[in-house]
Amino acid sequence: MSMSLAANCLKTAFSRRSAVYCRAAAAGIRPLSTGVTNAATEDHEPKFLKAVELYFDRAAKYSDATEETLKHIKSTDSVLSVTFPVEKDGKTVMIRGYRSQHSRHRLPCKGGIRFSSAVDLQEVEALSALMTYKCAVVDVPFGGGKGGIMINPNDWTEAELERITRRFTLELCQKNFIGPGVDVPAPDVGTGAREMGWIADTYRNFNPQDVNGAACVTGKALSLGGVRGRTEATGLGVYYGIREFLAFPEVQQKANHHGKVEDTSVIIQGFGNVGYWASKFFEANGAKIVGIVEHDAAAYNQDGLNIEQLSLWRKENGTFRGYPDAQIIDDPMSLLEAECDVLIPAALERQIGLRNAHRIKAKIIGEAANGPVTPGADDVLLKNGKVIVPDLLLNAGGVCVSYFEWAKNLSHLRFGRMNKRWDERSKGQLLELVEGNAGRPLSEVERRQLIHGAEEHELVYSGLEDTMIVACNETRQTAVAKGIDYRTAALANSINKIAASLAGSGSIFTHA
Repeated sequence: MSMSLAANCLKTAFSRRSAVYCRAAAAGIRPLSTGVTNAATEDHEPKFLKAVELYFDRAAKYSDATEETLKHIKSTDSVLSVTFPVEKDGKTVMIRGYRSQHSRHRLPCKGGIRFSSAVDLQEVEALSALMTYKCAVVDVPFGGGKGGIMINPNDWTEAELERITRRFTLELCQKNFIGPGVDVPAPDVGTGAREMGWIADTYRNFNPQDVNGAACVTGKALSLGGVRGRTEATGLGVYYGIREFLAFPEVQQKANHHGKVEDTSVIIQGFGNVGYWASKFFEANGAKIVGIVEHDAAAYNQDGLNIEQLSLWRKENGTFRGYPDAQIIDDPMSLLEAECDVLIPAALERQIGLRNAHRIKAKIIGEAANGPVTPGADDVLLKNGKVIVPDLLLNAGGVCVSYFEWAKNLSHLRFGRMNKRWDERSKGQLLELVEGNAGRPLSEVERRQLIHGAEEHELVYSGLEDTMIVACNETRQTAVAKGIDYRTAALANSINKIAASLAGSGSIFTHA
């Protein structure tokens, strides 16, 4: 697609939605909050929690679980809702926060904490349910949890955010909603390693006797017990997942694709942590990132964007606008409808709904965000021959590496510390035998490359890659065997695994 042709297509789409964006801006709605994401959905489309339940009901028909077990799996176990006062500019502001523990069939519960003005109880419950299914799909031994505080972090100073985070953590401690064996938060929208550090420190101060206290939260800085590779984990998992699906013959046939990452055209919505790292890994492996969509503008270049240059420009200017090596699209959502091989929504939920699903031209949709496609849009896309790689599988890289960080904290030992030098010595002895038989010594550079022992981040990458390969193949096998789409297959696998866990452990107090 030429730049001029793309501009004409996008101009048409812009006229359909500009009024919606103007109303959202006039109302002071934060970009990519729930209000703006509704631009893609019809009024009658289900909200996020109902959408998750609809997907669950579809998959349940293909599972082996009984009706009683399905009711158990579908229901949320526990929800905490708290309010507390925080002083701002001499006035008292009441802050509301939530934590949902969807399933405790495996402990601890696991899921992020987000800071967003769009946070509500329904969203938190939906995300915690997705976490339950996500952990089961990739064989991470956690139940699903999620939390959120209803604030726009941009409206608060760092000191104020620290007070809010620590007070919310205090509420979690008092109600037994946090702990290495109970419930382990992680970063999400609007939070990062800084907030996780505040949570860990607050928990430690209230639980000084807990020697495993560092495992109360993941996504921490390395200096506080974090693990190398956690920052880029979700984006790397997205890359691994799309790479695996591109290799499946049925996907190649359906998408009319050559099956290689090289020369695959990709559009990514969202240039936060997940979108940035996913684009970096795709670019490094030969894909062309032709478009990046952000809340205020999108950047498009049919020959491929330079991700690092674009990122630096946005950090310096706060926007893509003015970037010289791309066409800047004023209506960013319209770029979702441009021609490409792979479209990756990596922002928030409900980005593709009944209003725009029929205009999506991408052959493969990879859900790096949670719930970016509504059930109605899912039906339209599948009917139009699109391949959808579902969120509970594709964006599981974050929870996989969180699992590795949690295990590292419990073992109190860095990955590779015990075996790195032993591996290198063993390889060195083997090389000496090879050199003797070959009659020529290796150069020092060759020798270092061959005997190199794995560092922590390399072990993390390896573990994540293996996890994604296994989960993608399990999903494919179920989809092919039952003749169903990949989302339904992944959820059916998840339900069967949870049901097996429940059956194996038994149920106390359930039966007379």
